[in-house]
Amino acid sequence: MKKGIHPEYKEITVVLSDGTEIQTRSTMETQSGVYKSEVDSKNHPFYTKSNTFTSKAGRIDRFKRRYGKKDDN
Repeated sequence: MKKGIHPEYKEITVVLSDGTEIQTRSTMETQSGVYKSEVDSKNHPFYTKSNTFTSKAGRIDRFKRRYGKKDDN
């Protein structure tokens, strides 16, 4: 490998949203060697299967408004 072109690879502590700490190595620049994660597999909607950001009914209504679809009632 060429010298002087690679980032520094150092130990950091990753703190998950629930307070769990993980020791790992990374090239990430952090303050005091600690990275605080706001989103991880314990609270991200993809992993929790909760759809808190959008509702299905809202998406259907938006589609009907956008494309002029009328209810069959």
